[in-house]
Amino acid sequence: MLYKGSCHCGKVAFEVKGEFASALRCNCSICSRKGALLSAVPHKALLVLAWGDDLGSYTFGSHVIAHRFCRTCGIHPFAEDVGEGNDRNAYINLHCVEGLDLAAMPVVDFDGRSA
Repeated sequence: MLYKGSCHCGKVAFEVKGEFASALRCNCSICSRKGALLSAVPHKALLVLAWGDDLGSYTFGSHVIAHRFCRTCGIHPFAEDVGEGNDRNAYINLHCVEGLDLAAMPVVDFDGRSA
């Protein structure tokens, strides 16, 4: 299935091909503050429709995940592995995806603070 999503103002939009079977709630210092519900997809399944000056990036800790955010509205629509190769993932903030029934989606807790 093809899903569409964006930040609040729409300057950072994206499409994702695949299925979202469950959501992940991470308790790391940034995800818990954002309140994000994430779903991992292969990086090649993510098509970002806005880049350039609109898309910001933040890394911390071991700097293996780039947390992407809109420089205008501040919303974090996705994150991505910073490594190279075919095994990279993108982590979609399901709150930013159109048409999902998040209340019906199972949520798995992930202990990112200990990772």
